[in-house]
Amino acid sequence: MDVVYIMEGRKFEHKKGFYEKYIKRPQDFICALIALIVFSPVLLVTAALVRVKLGSPVIFKQKRPGLNEKVFELYKFRTMTDEKDENGNLLSDDVRLTSFGKKLRAASLDELVSLFNILKGDLSVVGPRPLLVCYLDRYDEHQRRRHEVRPGLTGYAQANGRNSLSWEEKFDMDVEYVDNVTFIGDWKIIFQTVKTVFKREGITSENAATMEEFMGTAKNMNL
Repeated sequence: MDVVYIMEGRKFEHKKGFYEKYIKRPQDFICALIALIVFSPVLLVTAALVRVKLGSPVIFKQKRPGLNEKVFELYKFRTMTDEKDENGNLLSDDVRLTSFGKKLRAASLDELVSLFNILKGDLSVVGPRPLLVCYLDRYDEHQRRRHEVRPGLTGYAQANGRNSLSWEEKFDMDVEYVDNVTFIGDWKIIFQTVKTVFKREGITSENAATMEEFMGTAKNMNL
């Protein structure tokens, strides 16, 4: 039976297969728990280094839309300073992102704290990456379908280009994933992500230190 959700007047309908209904969530919890135990020394060392090099708070928290656009608080290790201009506005990402922060991102160590989001049920191991809340009104109906499944620590787009992809390419991959959630597919993405991280591919976009802000596609903006 299809599951239908209605959030703030928006309708979400997603047909789940056996794997997604009964295996994916328990698998996520077990994988996250094992990863937290195995990487606990790395978490502690990283936390200490962030405290020394970037100060407090060590954990960066930000609201992100999750399954069916329900907003949750995402956890990451801090990678930027709080430098502001003379008017009190934060400086651009490329200025605030330190060399230490870049190394954390390159190795995806900043994402380790997000394992707690998986335990809580906010995230899956694999799924479309949770983006900014302000993007919600910028998606077209096709792009919005990325929220029909739980967002992931990694995803199809992250395993195949990361920030070197355009926003439209990422969203197309997200929707392709939504329509093809399988056990084998998830593990292929996990192994490909590990390979991508070790090769340090697609860490930055062509135009920014991180990924430039998504402003909506031209067709959505009537350009």
